[in-house]
Amino acid sequence: MNQKDELDCTVNELGNGTTVIDAGIEVAGGEELGRLVGEICLGGLGVVRHTKMHIGNMDLPAVVVSTDHPKIACMASQYAGWTINVDKYFAMGSGPARALARVEKKLYAHLGYEDDAKVGVILLETREVPSEEVTQYIADKCKIATSDLYCILAPTACVVGSVQVSARVVEVGMHKLHEVGFDLDRVRSGYGVAPVAPVAKKDTRAMGITNDCILYGGRTFYFVRSDDKDLEDVIKKVPSSSSEQYGQPFYDLFKSVGNDFYKVDPLLFSPAEITFNHIESGKTYHAGKLNPEVLKQSLESAK
Repeated sequence: MNQKDELDCTVNELGNGTTVIDAGIEVAGGEELGRLVGEICLGGLGVVRHTKMHIGNMDLPAVVVSTDHPKIACMASQYAGWTINVDKYFAMGSGPARALARVEKKLYAHLGYEDDAKVGVILLETREVPSEEVTQYIADKCKIATSDLYCILAPTACVVGSVQVSARVVEVGMHKLHEVGFDLDRVRSGYGVAPVAPVAKKDTRAMGITNDCILYGGRTFYFVRSDDKDLEDVIKKVPSSSSEQYGQPFYDLFKSVGNDFYKVDPLLFSPAEITFNHIESGKTYHAGKLNPEVLKQSLESAK
């Protein structure tokens, strides 16, 4: 509340007591606000810092992310797995409030994790301020009072949107490991870096560019423990290049399948490059590589 002017955001309270923080709808926001939102989405179990990357002939702003609790920080908190659909209101929800609601029952059963905090914080990727009815729905799912609910709002096409999506680079890799059946408890810590996309004019275009920053520009490292006999086979399945739909800007791919997410290969969503560092043996396993050509093509489409 005291830093809202410096961070260029607004803080308002709905009639039911829910606090709503606009981080990019009616305000400009900024890189520092995006960094903080990235850390909030990690549930306080990770660190996000600004840096830069040199990819091909491009020098790009970037974020570096690290966590010593990747399963919980990434999959139980940061992953945008809660589809909030109340009447005509729609938003993707991420952040620590997900572990209160546990709407994704199968995922949380697999993670073996639940939270019982009395306060809930959720990031809503949207351009519409939620009504009291929507926030009541979220609070009820979280089993908390509406006055204990904090909603951060950030559309994809804004500075905070660009930063917080790139800050998901470690999470995207963890999700891919989950999809290929890897035991996430074996991942002791995660580290990643990804370029930050320029702000596009529309959310649909921004969705493509921000995804491409991870698919073609994201680099991740995971410290893995226990038996390493399967690591060489597993790691080949993880980079985005393992998908048959790899190789073109995501926006173009999305248009080619009629804007139907169900026709996009879920295995495409992964960092461009991944490295396993096996703790017990000291061995390193690597797969994938950055793709500056496709990334540059995507970034230039934002102009």
